[in-house]
Amino acid sequence: MSRYKSIKEIRLEESYLVVGWNKDTGKISQKVVEFLNNAFSSEMIGELEQKGFFSFSGVSVEDDIAQFPFSNFYYIRDKNLILFLSDQPDYKPYEFLNLVLDVSEKYFSVKEIYTVNGLISLSPHTSVRKIYTVFNDRDFLDRLRGYDIELLTWEGTPAISSYLLWLAKERCIPGMSLWTGIPFYLAPIEDYESLKVTIEFFDKRFNLNLKFDSLNELIIKQNEKIRWLRDTDEEINDYITQIENGQELDEERQLKLIKDVYEIFRGRVAL
Repeated sequence: MSRYKSIKEIRLEESYLVVGWNKDTGKISQKVVEFLNNAFSSEMIGELEQKGFFSFSGVSVEDDIAQFPFSNFYYIRDKNLILFLSDQPDYKPYEFLNLVLDVSEKYFSVKEIYTVNGLISLSPHTSVRKIYTVFNDRDFLDRLRGYDIELLTWEGTPAISSYLLWLAKERCIPGMSLWTGIPFYLAPIEDYESLKVTIEFFDKRFNLNLKFDSLNELIIKQNEKIRWLRDTDEEINDYITQIENGQELDEERQLKLIKDVYEIFRGRVAL
């Protein structure tokens, strides 16, 4: 616990923890936390010490600013919501995740945990985004059957969110991971439709009464840019049409679609 720096002392009888990972697929994870932080003007209440968990030998630079790793806790008053946004640790992941749970239990009396993650999808941007989920508690799953989520079937190396749920289960803390599908050609940028679907889950779950006007405007602009690209590039339009018809593109066509969409959204092509 000495590795937790409390910025503002709070004690809660119970709370709910939402975990986001910085630089996750499609930035869905971090954008959900940032949206909730902005919507409620949340307070940063603490942070975890970075030494021993992260490498500082290869710090990335974005827009001429060094991007150092961070692990911060935020508090949304009146909603009993604790938000945790962090880079994924380079070293000692079990020690790191146990520290997250130690802090969550001791200071915030967390009773449920939700992690947010992006999932690459082969579906087109014109389809409804789906949220898949993994639970660590059957009773918890039964309580959330009324939500528009589907169980995720996965074979492969577990993600850090899965490890967190496993450790939480050992402490009898129910939890779930949300995996929102993101069209593969929007994953390198931001898919506002996927972001909205994910935030809507929390809006319903915690009765947040959120406003989506600004996000809806971003979705409209996103779709307009892709529509412009389809109207001006017959080849790209054919690729997206194939995806809409349930056909898979080969790797070369996938990469071209990703590249052209990226350049449109990064302003490298004049509309």
